[in-house]
Amino acid sequence: MVHKSRKLSAVLVIAVVSGFVLVANGFTLKESSPAAPGAIIEEDESFLQNPRYESNDELQDLLARLQKDHPTLVKVHSIGSSLENRPLLVVEIRPNIDRPRPLLMPMFKYVANMHGDETVGRELLIYLAQYLVNNYRQDPEVGALVNSTAIYLMPSMNPDGFHRSKEGSCESPPNYMGRYNAAGVDLNRDFPDRFDNDRVRHIRRNRQQPETAAVMSWILSNPFVLSANLHGGAVVASYPYDNSIFHHECCEDSPTPDNHFFKYASLVYAQNHPVMKNGHDCNETFQDGITNGAYWYELNGGMQDFNYVFSNCFEITLELSCCKYPKASELPKEWHKNKRSLIEYMKLTHVGVRGLVTDSNGYPIQDADVIVDGIKQNIRTTKRGEYWRLLVPGNYKLRVEAVGFYPSQET
Repeated sequence: MVHKSRKLSAVLVIAVVSGFVLVANGFTLKESSPAAPGAIIEEDESFLQNPRYESNDELQDLLARLQKDHPTLVKVHSIGSSLENRPLLVVEIRPNIDRPRPLLMPMFKYVANMHGDETVGRELLIYLAQYLVNNYRQDPEVGALVNSTAIYLMPSMNPDGFHRSKEGSCESPPNYMGRYNAAGVDLNRDFPDRFDNDRVRHIRRNRQQPETAAVMSWILSNPFVLSANLHGGAVVASYPYDNSIFHHECCEDSPTPDNHFFKYASLVYAQNHPVMKNGHDCNETFQDGITNGAYWYELNGGMQDFNYVFSNCFEITLELSCCKYPKASELPKEWHKNKRSLIEYMKLTHVGVRGLVTDSNGYPIQDADVIVDGIKQNIRTTKRGEYWRLLVPGNYKLRVEAVGFYPSQET
């Protein structure tokens, strides 16, 4: 039987980016806008009182209370379990949380503590969850962000490693206890990699850790648009690729087809951070506070490369503190350093183009390819026909292709 091609309809919604004034690394960045001119907003940051690290059990209780106190805004669930059967908790924040995600509302995620002894990111996400819900109704900026974005926060990808780590330890111990999971595996070397050969792919699949498998399933089952994973031991925003065809230890760029966007997104985080933007901390130097991952040091099996290669999600790595597990008394300082960057980076979920792909009868087309001329990386539509294409400001030609349909093109 011969099937005739049908007409494909692509409805584009352009996200216009305006107010660009800050120049760094060849890019002009949007000026941050925490509040309207002259506005005085009393932020609720009561969570900073008596700073301490929550145990894994205490974290579970804290998030349960957050959901109980904000039942229409917060949902806490586990995407799986660690090797020692600790839940891998995720906080979802958006309005009308018990209803389906509104059409074209993009999904954003932060993942922290995949190295269990790198704890600043873990606490920052706990703070961020409380900050967003506590200030949702009183801060217009927070309200606008939460109303337009499905936000997912995973404070600890490696709760077993965190359980083994020691407060005040600025470096990983020689045996890497705490950094690794309970099986002694570095979770940021455990993901499928674009350079894996059949043998490596087979070995990796057979030894893959439950934490990695759970996060992979979570990524591949949801149309995340933008992400960052939070680490410690340096202060820099690192963007993919982490691996390269050169297989050198360092000092060779390995750019993705979306290198312009990744540099731009990294700069947005770094230039809103009072220390990172200077590019000089922890006895290392990074121009404007950013680096290509492979240029810094090459690694195989990393999470940020997995996101980009195997899903529609763009992810960078954020190294947030020289000391991996600082004393709890330092946490409020780290929050104030990173708060503006965390917010501004989430806003990037809305930069670029979004739209719906349907047939001539208005039915959504799943797995249609959204192609940008000049960028050799396509994204695919969701089962609802949605897509979000992250792009730096500029002019682009887009076309949409799907099996059995004539292409559709927009400029």
